[in-house]
Amino acid sequence: MSENKMKKIEFKGTKFLFFVIIIHILIFLFDRQNSSLSLEKSYEVLLKLLPIFLMIIVITTLINYFLKPKSIMKHFGKDSGIKAWIYTVLGGIVSHGPMYVWYPMLTQLRQNGLKDGLLATFMYTRSIKIPFIPIMIDYFGVLFTVVLFIYIIIGGVLQGIIIEALSKK
Repeated sequence: MSENKMKKIEFKGTKFLFFVIIIHILIFLFDRQNSSLSLEKSYEVLLKLLPIFLMIIVITTLINYFLKPKSIMKHFGKDSGIKAWIYTVLGGIVSHGPMYVWYPMLTQLRQNGLKDGLLATFMYTRSIKIPFIPIMIDYFGVLFTVVLFIYIIIGGVLQGIIIEALSKK
């Protein structure tokens, strides 16, 4: 493989990892019992989260394999119109999981020409969570839930438009 095709693997967060290890060693020197207990609990949590992490890695890999930023950009580039805003709002609403999982793909899209306004709208409309809609309706009623979602969508688009205007200056 040529050097252009080979990607350099970056290990982000290594300084933080070493900092945590040093802190844990220092705590272990002063309180071995609680330090060992915290390590055991951390291991238990890791075992519970491992299947979720694996699922996220598989899903992210499939998304990155099938949805190439360059092919997506024909819908979200500089000349994109109202359809881009609709896709962005819908994408924000249906996207799930923690936001940091989306950062690598959003960074690639931005590097390939994704408008900042669309990015802001996507992030804003992520506050609508489909699994929570029945609970919201139960607690607050249908009218409140619908009006709130309309306000969130309008607010997201307005923020995107404002960011677009600011980024052009």
